[in-house]
Amino acid sequence: MHITAVIFDMDGVLIDSEPVWERVRRDYVAEKGGRWLPDTQQRLMGMSTGEWSDYLSGELGVGETPDTVADDVIERMAAHYSRGVPLLPGAVDAVQRMSEHWPLGVASSSPRTLIDVVLGRTGLIEFFNVTFSTEEVDRGKPAPDVYVAVAGFLRQKSTECAAVEDSSNGLRAAHAAGMRVIAAPRPEYPPAPDALALADDVIDGLDELTPDLVVGQR
Repeated sequence: MHITAVIFDMDGVLIDSEPVWERVRRDYVAEKGGRWLPDTQQRLMGMSTGEWSDYLSGELGVGETPDTVADDVIERMAAHYSRGVPLLPGAVDAVQRMSEHWPLGVASSSPRTLIDVVLGRTGLIEFFNVTFSTEEVDRGKPAPDVYVAVAGFLRQKSTECAAVEDSSNGLRAAHAAGMRVIAAPRPEYPPAPDALALADDVIDGLDELTPDLVVGQR
């Protein structure tokens, strides 16, 4: 398969941030007298900032405006990252390995502020040609918008890019963009079976992300 670029999700692929997001948002909802539902975390994964702040504000009963919810939660997340970024094993090596063969992008549901903090503090920013947040496109994942945007800024066709994703909504977004989809699911937050079925390959860790696998020659 002819691949011209590789695009990474950030949360759950490069950094083990989903537990942090869950803890921060769950605590915030509790503090504000809201209600955390059994399927809340799965629903939140992949939502854009505008989408999840609206969801917390309205459906979960947080008595603040969506803008206030977003500002408060992002501030708490940034405070966590200022104490250290939870890089996943093999993340730096995998990104460097891919950068030796293709231009790279990031397509993340994190807000721009946190993308810049994470990639800056870890030094990964030097490997990426472009980074995009779903808050910078019309629709968050599972819509393909953020992947299409990254491919466009890389001057590549979406159908000739490979995407590395972990969540149900992320897998659906990359597939909807026509990309070759490599799933790197986190066992703590397994994607839905129908979403995982959209992946062309599934890996257990970033050490398995090799150039041969990216082009379908595993």
